[in-house]
Amino acid sequence: MIQIGVIGYGYWGPNLARNFHEIQDCKLKYICDLNDKNLNNAKTRYSDTIVTKNHLDILQDKEINGIVVATPVSTHYKLVKEALEHYKDVLVEKPLCNSVEQAKELVELAKKRNRNILISHTFLYSPPVIEMKNILNRKHLGEVFYIDSSRVNLGLFQPDVSVIWDLAPHDVSIIAYWLDELPDHVSCHAQSFIRKDIHEVAYITLFFKSKVLAHIHTSWLAPSKLRRTVVIGSDRMVIYDDIDPAEKIKIFDKGVVRNPETFGEFQLSYRSGDIISPHLQAIEPLKAECCDFLDCIQKRKAPKSDAAFGLRVVKILAAAEASARQEGKIIKIDQ
Repeated sequence: MIQIGVIGYGYWGPNLARNFHEIQDCKLKYICDLNDKNLNNAKTRYSDTIVTKNHLDILQDKEINGIVVATPVSTHYKLVKEALEHYKDVLVEKPLCNSVEQAKELVELAKKRNRNILISHTFLYSPPVIEMKNILNRKHLGEVFYIDSSRVNLGLFQPDVSVIWDLAPHDVSIIAYWLDELPDHVSCHAQSFIRKDIHEVAYITLFFKSKVLAHIHTSWLAPSKLRRTVVIGSDRMVIYDDIDPAEKIKIFDKGVVRNPETFGEFQLSYRSGDIISPHLQAIEPLKAECCDFLDCIQKRKAPKSDAAFGLRVVKILAAAEASARQEGKIIKIDQ
């Protein structure tokens, strides 16, 4: 039986603990948190799980196979590094960390220790995101022109990182997964309104060698929650709305047709056809992610959202942050 220890039982930790506790052939042995209330809640729900304030209790237990890190971003590097040094596989909340150099170090340490890091880019396990990947792979949209994504809400303000590091990892990871390509340049305009030097609103533009343009709007200052991505192709267009309870993906058979004229000019016409919403499996993405983590421990295989992918996401976010600090300057991304 695979034994797991969860470090961090605040916002997202309870969801991870629940999933590992429910999975057969997995034992949730430890939950660690510095907050007494959080630990009491954990002990009440999981009476057979050891609760502790000292994460070293988990790392030094030789029966523990995997460590789950669900703590603030600024703590990821230290905790993941310690876990790897104790020869533990690690599932860490997104992003891997908030420094390219630290991310590279963790990737190399994981290779050296022959351990896996799964970065919790949970949307990669989401049925609508996977279906969008299949649609793009089949070239159903034709040539992809651009992607426009919005991820806004009122809060939750993070104490240690900007909205770029908090919300944008979702869209950056989704777009990188869909296109199977990294942008070579990024530009970002961001602003702080409530707290000094921590951006609460950001507009990120990703430039790809394939000429695809991707735009990401993230904000902690919006009156309502929005999770919507539009993908425009030469043949069809798609709206992916993660909040829509019934039709998360809508494929629009719409486009622009260039009709050649006799004198070398083109006359445009507009095509409008059916709207199709494909059937999607009812699978909890986080459960699929947790199962992938257990599978990579048992079979010694790389997870879907592995360390190399996590490093690529960190490179994009770091470049976006640097651009925001330089008033939207276009920054080349380290490949």
